Amino acid sequence: MVSKPDPVDVHVGSRVRLRRTLLGMSQEKLGQAVDLTFQQIQKYERGANRIGASRLHQFSTVLDVPVSFFFDDMASSVARSGAPGMAEDEEPFEQDKLVKRETLELVRAYYKITDAALRKRVFELVKAVAASGRAGGAAGSSSD
Repeated sequence: MVSKPDPVDVHVGSRVRLRRTLLGMSQEKLGQAVDLTFQQIQKYERGANRIGASRLHQFSTVLDVPVSFFFDDMASSVARSGAPGMAEDEEPFEQDKLVKRETLELVRAYYKITDAALRKRVFELVKAVAASGRAGGAAGSSSD
């Protein structure tokens, strides 16, 4: 029987992937920095392998973030799932939108805008579109 990864391990692994990707670092380069293979990094990032405290400290040093970064934005339901005596949530664990490739590419492109005033205008545009309710519309809608 194959067991599901613990949602906390999945979250921590996704945060490792998020930071590594935002830095433009490959799994291989991160692995070399902490003396692991890229396959081991893949397992950590998927949550298939639990990251121990000393390894998490290594990651925080190499990725230049505090250890707490790996636990930031963790849904309270995920945090409770590992607590003894708590019932497991019925909902399947959904991948954090922050670690999706599309999100990471958008953030990278955003920060490539060197003109700070233009970058702020793009930011305000995206916020305005999201606030208008049009951001969640169906693709290909012809109501315009």
